[in-house]
Amino acid sequence: MLSQLKAKGLLIGLLIGLLTACSTVPGPDITYSRQSRNQLVQPDRWFFEGRLAISGQNESWSASVQWQHVPGLEEIKLSGPLGQRAAVIRLTGAFVSIDHGDGKLESSEEPEEFVNQQLGVYVPLVSLRYWAFGLPESTHAYMETIDGFSQAGWLISYKQMQIVSGQSLPRKIVASNSDVKLKLVIDQWIISDTKAK
Repeated sequence: MLSQLKAKGLLIGLLIGLLTACSTVPGPDITYSRQSRNQLVQPDRWFFEGRLAISGQNESWSASVQWQHVPGLEEIKLSGPLGQRAAVIRLTGAFVSIDHGDGKLESSEEPEEFVNQQLGVYVPLVSLRYWAFGLPESTHAYMETIDGFSQAGWLISYKQMQIVSGQSLPRKIVASNSDVKLKLVIDQWIISDTKAK
């Protein structure tokens, strides 16, 4: 009886080991391409969570990030910068607000300048909502590069892609100009096809 229990335990252990090994096998290496970008369809609603690292001439920081996009609103939750506390950035059209979580809400009608002032580093907030999805910003000209494009003085490189809802979406992105380097790693995408009513 004891030997049967040991045998069952060993078998279960082997099965768990095999399942774990299978789940850690990396998927195919997906690279960024103009063709995959041209096939992208940006939905009305999407969400991602991941990690963001930004370095500038005088300031650098990293944070966990959650970004929710719905029609007319970008909501970005950062955990880590700004004195190691959470901050929520909300962008509605040309209006931006930052909630530091301490009852102090600040706002401006100059989104990127305001965010730069708050974070200590220039973040191209308006463009980043397109770049994070793998697309150039629709209102600016851009030039193709091997692994991305350049736009508005920034070089955007897609270092790793992932398949989400049948689309090739970014996993690792590097955006840089002469003053700032921004690295974004997206660990999870949630895509919704729900249309705004």
